[in-house]
Amino acid sequence: MDIVFEFLQDAIFAGIAAIGFAAISRPPRNAYIWCALIAAVGHSFRFLLMKFSPLTVHIVIATTLASLLIGTLSVLLSPKTKVPAETYLYPSLLPMIPGIYAYKMFGGLVMCLYQGSEGNFEKYFYLFASNGLTCFFILLGMVIGATIPIFMLQKVSFQATRHKIRF
Repeated sequence: MDIVFEFLQDAIFAGIAAIGFAAISRPPRNAYIWCALIAAVGHSFRFLLMKFSPLTVHIVIATTLASLLIGTLSVLLSPKTKVPAETYLYPSLLPMIPGIYAYKMFGGLVMCLYQGSEGNFEKYFYLFASNGLTCFFILLGMVIGATIPIFMLQKVSFQATRHKIRF
């Protein structure tokens, strides 16, 4: 029962965050619910891969696969709603931004600057480098995973908002 609660909690909070991020760009009103649903599906998919799969998947790979799912859902949904895929894609991806890794990276950097001994410097430099690389590769995985469906489904993604002009 605890697993179900964690899964639902992850999906709900990702959906709420996506609505907040979508509000910044003022999409059509019907896009908000789709942003929330796509974000909830993608973020909870990453959560399942990392926490409850038979083989625990690293956050970088899980984020890449979840971004691929979010990109695919965004591209496939866009022609049906006549809204560009990017309207769904970016707000749905933003809840997966690795903020804690960036925070720890800068914390490690600051601690490196204030250390007098070599042993402490190496410890904090390791934290800086480890969190920085993890943050970088999560962001890279998000970019790769989100753009693959746009290029693989070009006919769908670039024709989503095209309307026939009648004279």
